[in-house]
Amino acid sequence: MTSTTSLFSPVEADLRLLSENLKQLVGKRHPILSAAAEHLFGAGGKRLRPAIVLLISRATMPDGEITPRHRRLAEITEMIHTASLVHDDVVDESEVRRGVPTVHNLFGNRIAVLAGDFLFAQSSWYLANLDNLEVVKLLSQVIMDLAAGEIQQGLNSFDTNLSIEAYLQKSYYKTASLIANSAKAAACLSGLSAEMAENLYRYGRHIGLAFQVVDDILDFTGSTEVLGKPAGSDLKSGNLTAPAIFALEEKPYLEVLIEREFCKDEDLQQAIALINEGMGIERARELAAREARSAVEYLADLPPSEYRQALSDMAEYVLSRLY
Repeated sequence: MTSTTSLFSPVEADLRLLSENLKQLVGKRHPILSAAAEHLFGAGGKRLRPAIVLLISRATMPDGEITPRHRRLAEITEMIHTASLVHDDVVDESEVRRGVPTVHNLFGNRIAVLAGDFLFAQSSWYLANLDNLEVVKLLSQVIMDLAAGEIQQGLNSFDTNLSIEAYLQKSYYKTASLIANSAKAAACLSGLSAEMAENLYRYGRHIGLAFQVVDDILDFTGSTEVLGKPAGSDLKSGNLTAPAIFALEEKPYLEVLIEREFCKDEDLQQAIALINEGMGIERARELAAREARSAVEYLADLPPSEYRQALSDMAEYVLSRLY
């Protein structure tokens, strides 16, 4: 099984520098917000998104040498991601994230919402200072997509008629848009052609969707220790994901349990059991594998390098999280 340590080794030094810079970028003007941000950045995480930006940056620059603007883009990407997690945790009333207490659990909802806003604002300011209009447009679209995805998820809560296409669209908004658009932004900073930049956008879109589908499978098959949150959290909150959507086609009673919003004591556990019994998990695995394979196809025009290889291996890593 590929680990993030080996996968990200070509940009290991870049990621260490990124972690140091993230805390400094937040600044000291707002002590409580800074404390909240330090708590978040100190919680670790896979740093998948900035790693992809850094790998693409090095894969597309002569001799793999990147500019300060590439580094700043990676930092902005992680700030936007972190801001979205803070807001998501408030909406979902999550008590833990990555195995540590969430910001709103430690500081209260008001500070958590402000901390998320603060990180979005900070990322927007640093984004504007890149002085690249195309990159500003790409990352601004991400912030809109994140909000659209959260709204769509709320509107579709406990909706047993949700299609797999609508699920993938929501997953794009909430997860893949940031990976896809930041990948394309890195290509823009490297001065690549429009076609190459679009290919890297497609790579990011497909790898992001594969990552989200795998996450959604793990919500049913993973342990609380591995997930950093209670198993079945998405289903409990009414967020129907690929395994549940597929399972609904073969387990009619699952619809009854979902539509009454698991109001009886055993409803949630019964629903999870039904999803695990049927083909929902397996079909979701196949969907994730298709997305991961599609992602790799869009790397074909990149020159061979350890960075391109790591981007290709990312597909194997995403799927290996299931086993």
